[in-house]
Amino acid sequence: MYTNAPTLLSENLILRGPEARDQEPVIAFLQDEDRAAGFGALPNRGDAWRWFALNVGHWAMHGYGYFMIETKAGETAGISGIWNPEGWPEPEVGWVVFDGFEGRSIAYEAACRVRRWAYEDLGFKTITSNIVPGNTRSIRLAERMGAVHERTYQNVHMGEDMLFRHPEPAEVLNS
Repeated sequence: MYTNAPTLLSENLILRGPEARDQEPVIAFLQDEDRAAGFGALPNRGDAWRWFALNVGHWAMHGYGYFMIETKAGETAGISGIWNPEGWPEPEVGWVVFDGFEGRSIAYEAACRVRRWAYEDLGFKTITSNIVPGNTRSIRLAERMGAVHERTYQNVHMGEDMLFRHPEPAEVLNS
């Protein structure tokens, strides 16, 4: 394992830190301009590799980052975690599922578990999700999690972005 990320469990998923075996699935996702459009597609393989390394470094610098989402059957299904690189307005919970894993509530289950970890273990008092306008699936997922559109801002990497504010810890942890 490249990081000191904890392993988080949910009903159907295992969230774990990135490992060497995860490089190719993440790079493949990032190079897919259609699938990664709302996340920040990186068609150049070197740039996609650097993003993977950036996530490892993000863990070292912040103590959090993107977890790998693994089904309990051992399939690598996507990523979800807390992201706050230079230029971000504040920490956000994000999610992505890889090709073939849509429609199974994997992103929802993973993001809810990550948010709970942020509140319970990291002591966050608030968290957001930043979503590119037009990414209707992510907007619906954020709203399903109880997040509310707060404002639009200029993301240093993505351009116009919508910031969704998640419910406060007491509301999430007591549900």
